[in-house]
Amino acid sequence: MANERETGGRDVTATPIISILNGPNLNMLGTRQPEVYGRESISDIEALCRAHADGQGFALEFRQTNHEGDLVTWIQEARGRASGIVINAGAYTHTSVAILDALLAAEVPTVEVHLSNIHQRDPFRHHSYVAKAAKGMICGFGSHGYILALDALARLIKGSSQT
Repeated sequence: MANERETGGRDVTATPIISILNGPNLNMLGTRQPEVYGRESISDIEALCRAHADGQGFALEFRQTNHEGDLVTWIQEARGRASGIVINAGAYTHTSVAILDALLAAEVPTVEVHLSNIHQRDPFRHHSYVAKAAKGMICGFGSHGYILALDALARLIKGSSQT
């Protein structure tokens, strides 16, 4: 049995937690530029994620905020508690060194998600600060990107627990 030092203080017998964090304006999904972001609401995406995480054997925290500091705090809280993070930082993706620093300090596997393909949009959207801290990025697949991110984290988490 692993001790707390080996597991970062986490109870490895507990159900692994995935923290899904959503940034600014994602509360407007379904009504804000549906031609870019789709017609599903943030609640629809949460329900989709909860059903999928349950099937994978993960507990899920699903949060959205329009405030950068909230995202930083939630990322910090994930350290030693969550097994992984899925983050759609919205516009903060392209501007926030604070979110990058928090993700690097969290030392938790992270997958970056975007509903639209950020590389087909405005040039300023092509750069992601989050990408430096993420294991990978999924963009352009709408809400299905969250499912792909959960599957990727499941493989990472299950792979690391077998070592």
